[in-house]
Amino acid sequence: MRQGVRLGVDVGSVRVGVARSDPSGLLATPVETVRRGRGDVERIAAIVAEHEAIEVVVGLPTSLSGRESHAAGAAREFAAVLADRLTPIPIRLFDERLTTVTAQQRLRSSGVKAKNQRSVIDQAAAVELLQAALDSERATGRPPGSSLEPPGGPGGGKASGGAG
Repeated sequence: MRQGVRLGVDVGSVRVGVARSDPSGLLATPVETVRRGRGDVERIAAIVAEHEAIEVVVGLPTSLSGRESHAAGAAREFAAVLADRLTPIPIRLFDERLTTVTAQQRLRSSGVKAKNQRSVIDQAAAVELLQAALDSERATGRPPGSSLEPPGGPGGGKASGGAG
């Protein structure tokens, strides 16, 4: 397992949930919810710097059949902008199927009422995403998901590598 803090980013149309791992890459914890729009990428860049993250894992929403939705395209676009801003810090795309559903279930089971979930659901989904990515790396010995090359890089901003 590689050493160093990773950030998990759950991109939504209105908000972006951000989580971080501990330096050993064992446990994901919530950081904050960033409002989408002007300044969102800069805020995430500041969080990356503050936590000295070695990598950012961006959730890639796919359907249960494995097909990418419109939301997946938006997540790829956001990840590409983030990759451009954060170079040379690697950006990885990781399948986030069911992370929001799992986060909602966990919040509900911990006693958080549905009407109070809105303020933390994005962070909780980012935690689920990052924890799944960390668990994947621990199980396989390989970085999770697929690498996103920065614009102008070898992949021209397209994802490469295998799914995980």
